[in-house]
Amino acid sequence: MQFRSRLTMLFSGKTTSTEDSISLINSKTAILGQKLYVVIAVTVAGIAVVFLLIFRFLLHKHKSKRRNRRMLVNQGSEVLHLASETVNVEANTKCLDQTDEKATKSLISMFEMDDDDEGYESKLIIKVVEGKLDDDTWPSGSNESSTGTSGSGSDVASSSVSAESLKNIGWGRWFSFNELEIATNRFAAENVIGEGGYGVVYRGVLHDGSTVAVKNLLDNRRTKINMSVTLCRGQAEKEFKVEVEAIGKVRHKNLVGLIGFCAEGAKRLLVYEYVDNGNLEQWLHGDMGPTNPPLTWEIRMKIAIGTAKGLAYLHEGLEPKVVHRDVKSSNILVDKNWNAKVADFGLSKLLDSDKSYVTTRVMGTFGYVSPDYASTGMLNEGSDVYSFGVLLMEIVTGKSPVDYSRPPGEMNLVEWFKGMVGSRQGEELLDPKINVRPSPRALKRALLVCLRCIDMDASKRPKMGQIVHMLDSNEFPFRGEHRLPRDTTIPRPNAPATCKFPLQPDDDDEQRSNLK
Repeated sequence: MQFRSRLTMLFSGKTTSTEDSISLINSKTAILGQKLYVVIAVTVAGIAVVFLLIFRFLLHKHKSKRRNRRMLVNQGSEVLHLASETVNVEANTKCLDQTDEKATKSLISMFEMDDDDEGYESKLIIKVVEGKLDDDTWPSGSNESSTGTSGSGSDVASSSVSAESLKNIGWGRWFSFNELEIATNRFAAENVIGEGGYGVVYRGVLHDGSTVAVKNLLDNRRTKINMSVTLCRGQAEKEFKVEVEAIGKVRHKNLVGLIGFCAEGAKRLLVYEYVDNGNLEQWLHGDMGPTNPPLTWEIRMKIAIGTAKGLAYLHEGLEPKVVHRDVKSSNILVDKNWNAKVADFGLSKLLDSDKSYVTTRVMGTFGYVSPDYASTGMLNEGSDVYSFGVLLMEIVTGKSPVDYSRPPGEMNLVEWFKGMVGSRQGEELLDPKINVRPSPRALKRALLVCLRCIDMDASKRPKMGQIVHMLDSNEFPFRGEHRLPRDTTIPRPNAPATCKFPLQPDDDDEQRSNLK
């Protein structure tokens, strides 16, 4: 009663002394006999905790929704995750009898994946014909028959979209991660044959005995890296998307063929044909053993011309065109017959047909990157042409583009090369390891092509298709020489009828006189 009377006086506005207020706060209440200030403190704390819990619940619910939008539904091996903008995997309906009652309807499953890190959305659309799928349903290249069986309901749907039924995708194969893990002996270190471009390349042997090169994109590795994990993963996924879309259907004898890929969850792997004779960097600068003598001039020119043909196909034979962006000796593989195969499209960049260049973050290898691309970030085919010019210098001289162990005047290959040609010492540029020297005419031709490729004015650089014919022995005659009959068997991708590269008048006289 005393507590109630004091509380009534307090709220009625009647004057109370300080002692009365303190007495009221310290007075006991009917709630478990606790004092008033304790009850007030507990009540305020309880309200705060309730608000905090509500806030945490709403935040968790919001994050869960975002996470669910990014995740693809993974039903074992039945779902194929593709990091591409739109990928249609269709059963070969041409092989199905149109009157077959078993193929009554289509099952279309759509999954949407958006990657906040990279700001792009990807869709996976799988179209599969419902019903019993015989072996003839799938293209003949597939080694696996469909596991689909006649029936209804979820069993039919599950068997129709099984991983085995998606083995063959037209241009290549889809591999399971387990299959590639077995092929590379669990990605053993002794099977590593290369590293770079945000990926590690392993030698693998498939169950049919064929040897392949498996590129495991860096975001799959369980090792510490000196960069942000988010940036690494995003770059690796972007590389996967570019490679699959750009070269999945590309077939050229001077390009390393993409056999297939693996995409399971966050795992991204690419499977290439295996080239068994090393790369150009190893043959020019490495120790290939006493049984492997240095490359002859003829072999070097064969590799150079093959590389030019591969790049010409990327630039002029595809739509949209593809710029490699990382032309260097370690990316030029060679087979037993010394055929060059351009590899590693991890830094490739697609160009729209209506654009002469794109502005992008500068990527490439130091020493090979053109000055105009490095300074402006404007990428076009001329960037690859410059890199090829440096590569050709490397082939002719046997020197790497940048080597700080060399004398000061020879550290930078391009500057040293220009100085030697300017002082009419072009013949001294030849790699001393070449036992049989080429003819003066052949050497002059190669040196002149180098100079044209590294022209500081990108608009004056030749096209790769023109370079192919400039390097050929029957093309590109010097002043005062008659042109020999043209070999019509050489492929000329999108090249004009006359492929002789028109030199600028001033440069023509000066550069050719220096080479005499």
